[in-house]
Amino acid sequence: MWFVEALGSGFHTPTDPGRLQLFRIAFGTVCALRFGLSFGQGGWTRFAPGSLSSHLAAHRFGPTRARLLTTAYRPALIVRTAAALALATGLAPRTALLLVLAGAAMELLYLKSPNAIRYTLLTGTCLLLAGDLGTGLRIEHDPSTANTWAQCLLVLVTADIYWNSAWQKLRSPQFRSGLYLAQWIHVYTTVREQLPHRRQYAVPGLVRRHAGNLTDRDVRVWRLVAASAILLELALPPMLLFPTTTPYAVAVGIGMHTAFTCLKPRQLVTFSGLTVGTYLAFTV
Repeated sequence: MWFVEALGSGFHTPTDPGRLQLFRIAFGTVCALRFGLSFGQGGWTRFAPGSLSSHLAAHRFGPTRARLLTTAYRPALIVRTAAALALATGLAPRTALLLVLAGAAMELLYLKSPNAIRYTLLTGTCLLLAGDLGTGLRIEHDPSTANTWAQCLLVLVTADIYWNSAWQKLRSPQFRSGLYLAQWIHVYTTVREQLPHRRQYAVPGLVRRHAGNLTDRDVRVWRLVAASAILLELALPPMLLFPTTTPYAVAVGIGMHTAFTCLKPRQLVTFSGLTVGTYLAFTV
């Protein structure tokens, strides 16, 4: 297996640099989508004078630093979106990547759920350590050691994300029992017409009608779904590394993340997009 060989050789095993060049395109595309979405639903007016966000920023950082944040906020939204597009198209990719990471890190100053941001920073840092990001949309396939370290690191980050997620789910009796998912779908089914931003969710009507009533049968169904999610998260990293199982793992992973994203498309598009994108790093 190339990953074991790379570890054993001190990351001097040649790999296909095109793998991380393709991930660079995927990373830039996903970030451009995320940053573009941030302009909507109040994102552009987040720090408008007199807004709650401005008040919270002043309370948290003090008036001087809060003023710097609110002044730089809108220009930063524009710059980071342009940088993400430049990264995806291979225009000055390393400079563009630095601007993208800075723009993503800015969100840590005001968002309450920064998990997607941290994952963006982790995978982006792996990409930053690559020796050959390529330019433009041209992909190089001549084996080299330029990206071996970065590719191994990206594999480790994704494996850790999956296994840590599975561990957290295993530790949760409510999730393992299926009750958490059954309750989530039931509450969503009940209040969906009153939600201010219904397009943030995309749970199919078939699921709402047949598994959203919080019956004993529904809980059993969601228990099976919960167990399947845990098993898949445990199995996917090694399956992605073995060439014979890679195609099946990719198909299963895409299906799993599609299901995850249906719960909260706007919030999970970054995590799902980047995670599926890292599958490129598992093969050489």
